[in-house]
Amino acid sequence: MTFNKKLRKKAEVLLNICRIKSKRLITAESCTGGLVSSCLTSIPGSSDVVEGGIVTYSNSAKELLLGVPSDLLASCGAVSEEVVRVMAEGAIARTDASISVAITGVAGPGGGSKNKPVGLVHFGVAGSNRITEHTHFYFHGDRQKIQLNSVEVALDLLQKFVAEI
Repeated sequence: MTFNKKLRKKAEVLLNICRIKSKRLITAESCTGGLVSSCLTSIPGSSDVVEGGIVTYSNSAKELLLGVPSDLLASCGAVSEEVVRVMAEGAIARTDASISVAITGVAGPGGGSKNKPVGLVHFGVAGSNRITEHTHFYFHGDRQKIQLNSVEVALDLLQKFVAEI
């Protein structure tokens, strides 16, 4: 995928702030399928900041790769504040990164419900010695629009988080 100028600029700014602050990033992505890490790594030289990306689309991958407990997935569902917080913290715990963003949601066009409609996306941002932050958004549009909106929000959240360190 080719990212628009706005997303590339946000990624460049984020990478530069991370360089100045000597921070490394990791992503833990579900509904975006690795698009955040792809956007970041589309920038030349990003390897000095980006530790990697973990795509955990299935519940079993969330359990295995990020340490999300199966009982939490069963009680809250994969698209929840509780799960996205554990995803963000699990990415930090399993790598040398100092900051992570996690994303889980319903990108559609199917899979939504009354309580978790298409367009609901949860975000978690974790960092060493910081309380994990959470927010969620309801996006409108098709699958690609929801995913790209999610990438933009993730980049903005990471930039704010890093700037506050």
